[in-house]
Amino acid sequence: MKHATLSAIGALLLLTSVSLADSIDFGRGALPITIPAGYSAERPGPLVLLIHGYTSSGEGQNKYLKIGALADEYGFFFVAPDGTVEKEKDKNRFWNASNACCDFQGSKVDDSAYLRRIIDEMKSRYSIDARRVFLMGHSNGGFMVHRMAMDHPETIAGIVALNGAAPPKLLGPRPYRPVNVLHIHGTADELNDYKGGDIYGARYPGARESAASWAAFAWGASFGVDLPERIDIDSSLEGKETVVTQWADGHVELWTIEEGGHIPRFPEGFNRRVIEWMYAHPKGM
Repeated sequence: MKHATLSAIGALLLLTSVSLADSIDFGRGALPITIPAGYSAERPGPLVLLIHGYTSSGEGQNKYLKIGALADEYGFFFVAPDGTVEKEKDKNRFWNASNACCDFQGSKVDDSAYLRRIIDEMKSRYSIDARRVFLMGHSNGGFMVHRMAMDHPETIAGIVALNGAAPPKLLGPRPYRPVNVLHIHGTADELNDYKGGDIYGARYPGARESAASWAAFAWGASFGVDLPERIDIDSSLEGKETVVTQWADGHVELWTIEEGGHIPRFPEGFNRRVIEWMYAHPKGM
């Protein structure tokens, strides 16, 4: 009886240590993680990574987009990692996503491998639903989640890119189970032009080109359709300012915020809209 009691206490302590875990070192120092309330290994949960923009941080990005605030309600694991700190000048944080953005000091750090390591380590420690691994990124983070979708299509169910851009050319064989893509972009973005451009001479595609390239490369879809009903996702603009364009039956979407800037003022509920888009787009079988 004593042995059984000690075993039960040990199991309880193990369960408690899992439910209260709040940081993991994925190779670049400890990172806060969110484990959803009521987590059980018998019920695999989705994983959401939030990738910050240039000069920001995981914490700062989450304060803006408030994605982590929904982890308990929707039952997903949440990680908002930090990029590398530059060695010179203002020492901003960045992700090495493409030639255009944003390894401006030539570190050549492999952020694609690092973010994949986070996903794999979370899967090894917790019961993660392999069909519901999602990434969202803003600006430089938007570039980075597009890069992740290209590099790891077998692992990622969907990405949400806000005012970023896809790689100029999507490389590799057509994925057997493609990534779902939501690209959100303001037509008045003053940093990453909606129509595309270049950063220090390195080209990046525009918003529509980014979405259309994914539709053609991953889903074999050539034509996008503008939905008749607009949506309101920028509270600084009047009315329903955002046009929704879909390819491949909605597996690829572009939300065009007409007159929207680089840092939109999102209304309450935008984070919920994004999470529900993710949940509606699990990995195909």
